[in-house]
Amino acid sequence: MAIEAPRPQDAYYNGLMHASGFRREDLQKPIIGIVNSWSEVNPGHKPLRELAQYVKEGVWAGGGVPAEFDLQAPCDGMAQTREMQCILPQRDLIAASAEAMVRAHRFDGLVFMCSCDKIVPGMLMAAARLDIPTLFLMGGSMLPYQAPERTFVTSDLKESIGSYTSGKIDYATFQRYQENICYSCGTCSINGTAIAMGIFAEVMGVAPFDCTIMPYCIGEKYRQARTVGERIVQLTKEGKTFRQFATLEAFENGIKHISATGGSTNCALHCVAIAKALDIDFTLKDFDRVQESIPVVVKLKPASQYHMDDYYRAGGVRASLNSIRSMIDLDVPHAMGGTLREILDAAPPVTNPEVIHSIENAYYPNGCFRVLYGNLAKNGCIIKTSACDPKMLKHRGPAVVFNSEEEVIDKLIGNKVKPGDVIVVRYEGPRGGPGMREMSIPAAMLVGMGLSSSVALISDGRFSGSSRGPCIGHISPEAYDGGLIGLVEDGDMISIDCENHSIQLEVDEAELARRAAVFKPVEHPAKGILDTYRRMVSRADQGVTWLY
Repeated sequence: MAIEAPRPQDAYYNGLMHASGFRREDLQKPIIGIVNSWSEVNPGHKPLRELAQYVKEGVWAGGGVPAEFDLQAPCDGMAQTREMQCILPQRDLIAASAEAMVRAHRFDGLVFMCSCDKIVPGMLMAAARLDIPTLFLMGGSMLPYQAPERTFVTSDLKESIGSYTSGKIDYATFQRYQENICYSCGTCSINGTAIAMGIFAEVMGVAPFDCTIMPYCIGEKYRQARTVGERIVQLTKEGKTFRQFATLEAFENGIKHISATGGSTNCALHCVAIAKALDIDFTLKDFDRVQESIPVVVKLKPASQYHMDDYYRAGGVRASLNSIRSMIDLDVPHAMGGTLREILDAAPPVTNPEVIHSIENAYYPNGCFRVLYGNLAKNGCIIKTSACDPKMLKHRGPAVVFNSEEEVIDKLIGNKVKPGDVIVVRYEGPRGGPGMREMSIPAAMLVGMGLSSSVALISDGRFSGSSRGPCIGHISPEAYDGGLIGLVEDGDMISIDCENHSIQLEVDEAELARRAAVFKPVEHPAKGILDTYRRMVSRADQGVTWLY
């Protein structure tokens, strides 16, 4: 075929592309950026190197030209005993890095390949800003460990720390769990942040259904990758951009499904941040409003005995969407083709109603989260009520105060916390940490020690999607900024009432004024990027953004 003469000003670009192996014919086709986040030190992302090859084959088959580049992919789980402060800041770094790379090279279309907690929302933020033809492909889920005693997934490994330290299991068992519970590559097989945000992208209409939850290694995953490659070329030729699918209606569908399936509290942070990138006016109160009316029809590990493979085999994302179809907008388009209504009409039925419930048989009628307000959290805080013992949704107890995650872990190992207490972990917020660490190991230890039905845990830090029990996070304002949580003292009574969206410190105003007069925040070290982050980051209720 005839090849158009290049513009003179494109000579340098073309020459450098030729040096990378691209032919003149290739440069006349849609150039599809494959935004990969492969890593050999993150099991959720290790499969993406191979999977990208299938996406590329699909791009070539569709008449486009794939051009792959890589971004970082931190593992939250690994960082929890290293430097967890460096994890959440990377969400915005990933978003900014992807946006800058794409703008510099002016790709015609994009496939974002991701799996884990900060990478999925970071890439969604970048896609929202770029607004060019875009699809997402998640790497798939980790296989569960079928042990002689029962089936285990990653959240069970964290809970085993508490079981071991309290003497409930011996060291040989603990070691076997360490070597086997994380059984394969893939995203952790629990309804944590990674899975919840991957499914959010599917429901919002920018990723193929079940790409997040299907096992990472099955044949369907490779076929799906080829389809995504072909489809992105078609979208590019049609000029259909990200925001044509990521509308407010589709965005709210995604949040409704997060609630219906018991997603992670971290989704609140990420959805507010993604909305900001989409130029949608959407607050923490809006998040609560949207999710609170939705029945919970799926409960997965760690909130039940079912794990991600059970959910996939029971019918997956389309089946749970069909359960709540009367409560979502069915006329939104999906980037893989058709409307949501058409896709759900053709979806496979539920094969296990014990895993995916109907609305009539919902676990809970009014959402899986509660956003709480009160003198302890004037700007709000959040709890995943669907993963909490119902009797702990209303609790009053004395505070046991810690100024870091390390302090509370030491006390838990020493069995210094008793039933009825309210553990307060502060100076772990966005600025105080800095970095807003997850308190998931203390939360899991409480479960392993048998205290999750009698001890509440509140923090200006975060909790993992793998956490269960009365864990209240994102308290804002945080202690470092003078929030009331910084004035709590051991023995102060704290009352929690999830039904009435309330959290209160029962100390009179005169005493609080006395404490405030001598208040001085604890200064956790913040060097390099964390110092910059501390100076720039927004509050928890504002999405914890610093570059977006």
